[in-house]
Amino acid sequence: MTVVNLQYYAQLREQAGTSSEQFTTGASSLRDLYEELRVARGFSLAADALKVAVNAQFSAWDRPLRDGDTIVFIPPVAGG
Repeated sequence: MTVVNLQYYAQLREQAGTSSEQFTTGASSLRDLYEELRVARGFSLAADALKVAVNAQFSAWDRPLRDGDTIVFIPPVAGG
């Protein structure tokens, strides 16, 4: 199991009901983690609609998870 720190913004924050949390997962990649969270938190966005950052750097979805990673799933933002 891996323990990661999650930060949520915009639509994901509203759906999760929190802006951050520590989460224990058996997922091996960022994509697997997001799918686990999508089911657990009821996220409506598919992974392909998001960008992901780990430890303040944009990352590929197949990046392996490491204990203590800080992960931010970044939804599309409408401006105006």
